[in-house]
Amino acid sequence: MNAWRRKVREEETVVKIRDFFFGVFAAVAVATTLAAVEGSEAAQLYETKTIDLVIGYAAGGGYDIYGRLVARHLGRHLPGNPVIVPRNMPGAGSITAANYIYNNAPKDGTTIGIVTQTLKEEELLETPGFRYEAGKFTWIGRVTSNVNLSVTWQTSKVKTIEDAMKHEVPVASNLIAGVLPAVLNNIVGTKFKLINGYAGSNEGMLAMERGETDGAMTTWDTLKVSKKDWLSDKKVNILVQYAPERHRELPAVPTMVELAKTPEDRQILELFSAAASIGRSFIGPPGIPADRIAALREGFQKMLEDPEFLAEIEKLRLDFDPMSGEKLHQLVDSIRVDSAAVRERARAARDLKS
Repeated sequence: MNAWRRKVREEETVVKIRDFFFGVFAAVAVATTLAAVEGSEAAQLYETKTIDLVIGYAAGGGYDIYGRLVARHLGRHLPGNPVIVPRNMPGAGSITAANYIYNNAPKDGTTIGIVTQTLKEEELLETPGFRYEAGKFTWIGRVTSNVNLSVTWQTSKVKTIEDAMKHEVPVASNLIAGVLPAVLNNIVGTKFKLINGYAGSNEGMLAMERGETDGAMTTWDTLKVSKKDWLSDKKVNILVQYAPERHRELPAVPTMVELAKTPEDRQILELFSAAASIGRSFIGPPGIPADRIAALREGFQKMLEDPEFLAEIEKLRLDFDPMSGEKLHQLVDSIRVDSAAVRERARAARDLKS
């Protein structure tokens, strides 16, 4: 019996020694990891500098709303808790801001931004003035996709996209908003008559409401937030969503891609619909050091899960459809045009003389 007890005590001693050293090793590992994060170059940088968040549009629009939302919340999820200062840099449909971020902004992680969701499209179709390669931006993360819509007023005889292929429909437009309905005119044969000169979607929707036009362009986010009564009272018809897939809240509305008649048509419509998937995404310049890219992406992901951030999304009634920076980068790299002939046809499809 004594021999058995001695054996038990010896085994207990071995276990205690093992547990002791395991605890020491675990504590050292945790301390080392924390020290690596807190003592990283990213933490040291962000403790002493602010981050500029460049917004490629004027104040008040959708990009500005999402840009300032992220500026309010992202800093507390980054090492060093830096202050993030939003600043608007409108011009050329935000290509001015995209060029600045790509070519002139510091490449140390202290400048990020939000610019047009058509960033890759402008590059592939060689829009005058672009000076970047979309795939080389540092893609940080997406707050939401962003689906554009063509809508008509309740009094219009055009109530479906099929109707728009039979009857001409005057639509409030401008040089940016008119691109997508022009593409449908030129690729699938819709009869949108683009009435240019309206400053933005709000002015276009007002023109439609007043009876100046039958239709307008807007986004699903804008429509459901600022014109909720139009939906509940059925004052507007949603004809088409300019997206690769039907939005979860618009299951009965066809996408532009579904209207393709040939494989080449489909490739062109997929190119123009891809912008909806990029949506309200945040980028940095190329060449940011790896540790700072990791810090920005990790901080962005933590922000997306932060109850305070989510509460503000809910309060503002904003759309929320996030995507990680890594997946965004893969998405952008997947957008392509197979041939010069398809590229030329896609470029011609943007012609607003419709």
